[in-house]
Amino acid sequence: MRVTTIHAPGDIRLEERPEPEITAPTDAVIKITAGCICGSDLWPYRGANDVTPGTPIGHEMVGVVEEVGSEVRSFRPGDFVVVPFCTCDNTCPHCRHGAQSACLHGGMIAGGQGEYGLVSQAEGSLVKTDGPPDATMIPSLLTLADVFPTGWHCAVSAGVRKGDTVVVVGDGAVGLCGVLAAAQMGAERVIAMSRHEPRQQIARAFGATHVVAERGKEGAAAIKELTDGVGADAVLECVGTDDAMRQAFAVARPGSTVGFVGVPHGVDVPVARMFAKNIGLAGGVAPVRRYLPELLDLVTSGTVNPGLVFDTVLPLSEVAAGYRAMDERTAIKVLLEP
Repeated sequence: MRVTTIHAPGDIRLEERPEPEITAPTDAVIKITAGCICGSDLWPYRGANDVTPGTPIGHEMVGVVEEVGSEVRSFRPGDFVVVPFCTCDNTCPHCRHGAQSACLHGGMIAGGQGEYGLVSQAEGSLVKTDGPPDATMIPSLLTLADVFPTGWHCAVSAGVRKGDTVVVVGDGAVGLCGVLAAAQMGAERVIAMSRHEPRQQIARAFGATHVVAERGKEGAAAIKELTDGVGADAVLECVGTDDAMRQAFAVARPGSTVGFVGVPHGVDVPVARMFAKNIGLAGGVAPVRRYLPELLDLVTSGTVNPGLVFDTVLPLSEVAAGYRAMDERTAIKVLLEP
């Protein structure tokens, strides 16, 4: 089969590898219908994370069950499934507490940008649709593997409530899904911090009531003006850089919470400001399986269309071009069709 591998920063290849096989009774093999490139995949691509040459890359996929292990009883070949990027048994103490991304027996999907994928802990991880989905639903279903639940987790972590004023820092796919989540949770005002017109348009389509293009002190001043000097009731940090984290705390009102889901790189948490203003910080790796049933219903009912974050669709053979497009910010998120 063909699968995407990374060999060094900027070196993405599509290679032939053996198809995955069932090696444990909890495994499942998925024939991938669609995969995609995540913003977090750009960290190794840009050299910010170490790279082991030849490592399969990609952790977001949906597809059809090809084969299951003997302990996978709820799924059978032919089922269309959403595959959470972090697998879990959904029964361990951490899972029962709603922290499925920290499952005692879990792991991470690898090789999701390919033709077939292996899922460990398939019984606890997979969620199937009610029959084969219409092709137009595939992009939104694919967001359920990571990006939509991650934006949702950020809003949950920030404690978004009905009537709140929410600021979203970051206009990538996760940030845009954070806008969507905050709007669905009943926020009265959702302020998207974005300097890019195509991303602003999607933010507005997802429920943003205001857009602030400024950054740093100017951005904080603009938020203060919009909130009569008070600041945001909840802030979603969806980038993972020190600048983004500081921006988030600069616009958070005293007593609020900053939710964070951007993979941290060089972040210095402003503990002194947190202490002085009683501002909380919560978040981390999204427990996708926790949110999947609710979010799947939102998607399949037509209530939301998170698939709008995919502004570029490419064949798997052009995956290297997809990475370049996201790295150069000419694409928000790239969907790959095997």
